[in-house]
Amino acid sequence: MDYRKIKDQKDIDVEAAAKDDVDESYPFVPSASSSIGEPKIDINRIKPQWKRKSLVTFALTILTSSQAILIVWSKRAGKYDYSVTTANFLVETLKCAISIIALASAWRTEGVTEQNKLTASLKEVIVYPIPAALYLFKNLLQYYIFAYVDAPGYQILKNLNIITTGVLYRIILKKKLSEIQWAAFVLLTAGCTTAQLNSNSDHVLQTPVQGWVMAIVMALLSGFAGVYTEAIIKKRPSQNINVQNFWLYVFGMGFNAVAILVQDFDAVVNKGFFHGYSFITFLMIFNHALSGIAVSMVMKYADNIVKVYFTSVAMLLTAVVSVFLFGFHLSLAFFLGTIVVSVSIYLHSAGKMQR
Repeated sequence: MDYRKIKDQKDIDVEAAAKDDVDESYPFVPSASSSIGEPKIDINRIKPQWKRKSLVTFALTILTSSQAILIVWSKRAGKYDYSVTTANFLVETLKCAISIIALASAWRTEGVTEQNKLTASLKEVIVYPIPAALYLFKNLLQYYIFAYVDAPGYQILKNLNIITTGVLYRIILKKKLSEIQWAAFVLLTAGCTTAQLNSNSDHVLQTPVQGWVMAIVMALLSGFAGVYTEAIIKKRPSQNINVQNFWLYVFGMGFNAVAILVQDFDAVVNKGFFHGYSFITFLMIFNHALSGIAVSMVMKYADNIVKVYFTSVAMLLTAVVSVFLFGFHLSLAFFLGTIVVSVSIYLHSAGKMQR
């Protein structure tokens, strides 16, 4: 009887250890030389995962860096000649098409499995309209905020989503952030803000109340939608990411179609769906679609905080690219901000290991 109790207790310990390892996403294999319950890290599995994370985060950085430039280029005489609701609809449509193509490739190589099938129950699908609606409003505000805020002000106010993401990450996903990570959030916000300050003006932050309100709303929408989407995606880690993307983008298409009917129905009927579109507009749509795919992959294989950090680094990269494209002047504030951002990224990584 005592032997059975000891054996059962060991089995429980092994299961608990395995569960902890799965939760932390550390691949392992049993080792004959290790004691029971002590996993051995499988380097052969970690390496491809590291490469995949690096690839998607690097892609997200590059795509995000070019987003602001393409949005500005798509304007004519300070306004959008095209309908922003139709542009958003095309972004969601393109993302949905990319997901279907990726799934078709998986079906050819793996066959239709439980992990990559599109059929789902109502309980599984009903969670996607919430983030889809949040992304709709956030993406529309991204265009209209420029009516109240100039480019430097927008870049500064955009950093509010760093704080909202961290707070919502703690509240929604119930994941504790260490004191070092909280300090890293503060440093990152300060660094990005410092890097975007205009040394030739003392009134960079003096924006209308409407601009502040829209920026705060955008930060809340972006943070809540991102964290909520991550929770959905990671709830079924074995499910193909393209299946999850498909349902999210289908609802996104539906909500954007409603937005077209409500906001731009007359313009689309009288002038046409693609009225005012240019090559830059289509390039912007393609960029936004690929960015959305990259973000979902970061959420699948990393986490939403990683997305926030790399998009923040992308903001600094945008300034560097602007030196060559627009003759942007690299000020002392930019260099100081870059250093602070680099330190904050290091602290975030250190805090994640110590929590």
